[in-house]
Amino acid sequence: MDLEVYDETQKVSPEMIQLIKDVLDFAGNYISLPANTEMSVTLMDNERIHEINKEYRGVDKPTDVISFAIEEEDPDELPIILPEDSDFEIPKNIGDIMVSMDKVYEQADYLGHSPERELGFLVVHGFLHLNGYDHMKAEDEKVMFGLQREILDAYGLKR
Repeated sequence: MDLEVYDETQKVSPEMIQLIKDVLDFAGNYISLPANTEMSVTLMDNERIHEINKEYRGVDKPTDVISFAIEEEDPDELPIILPEDSDFEIPKNIGDIMVSMDKVYEQADYLGHSPERELGFLVVHGFLHLNGYDHMKAEDEKVMFGLQREILDAYGLKR
């Protein structure tokens, strides 16, 4: 997977950034995403995620994670036409995840587990949203949260 991680806080350790890359690469393999899948993760503080949450979701408070999926087909966009004999594949960009590092530490402390586990949980949660999973209905929640737990347990980030 082609993954970019942006640290707006400029305070996140290289180990935590590597954890994000490793757990999302693992999650991508777990759900059999194509290797050329692209996405990004931006790490920020509560103030910045509050602004984004208010602007895009109409919720006037900070949150822990927000996912912005990129729509596959835009009827207003001109299609890219490749020659028939081309073996080039266009990478699939699935979107962007934003994580509040303030919330990572607050929630890890409150829940009694490591910040690494909380960060892994949040990025996998956002990642699953980018891949079409949701938890608005009880049956969807069961599927998404079950898969989330499977991925984190298999990776080794158990509660």
